Amino acid sequence: MTLEKQTNYGNISVTEEAVATLAGAVITECYGVVGMSSRQVLRDGWAELLKKENYARGVVVRKTDTGFEIDLYIIVSFGVRISQVVQEAQKKVKYMLEKSLSVEVSAVNVFVQGVRVVE
Repeated sequence: MTLEKQTNYGNISVTEEAVATLAGAVITECYGVVGMSSRQVLRDGWAELLKKENYARGVVVRKTDTGFEIDLYIIVSFGVRISQVVQEAQKKVKYMLEKSLSVEVSAVNVFVQGVRVVE
């Protein structure tokens, strides 16, 4: 699945992985977010932190009739109010994707995979 647009200068194609990487980069800049986690928690229950080049592994992008739905898997910092962090992260990701890609984002679902103590 790719996002296709036509302009006066030609065609623009944005892949699902590019959208996922953009969403991952935006959410890791949010206060209280330690990093991205893989969609699949490891067998022993520990969530692994993803590096910058692997953000797409922690994001699911779906195209629906009403727009894009984004699922984000994150790890939050210990001592922050999780509901506030998630709410602000949802707003920021939705805003940045709509502004950057000029598409409608119908839902941003955030799944907290773990809590880490940041030193």
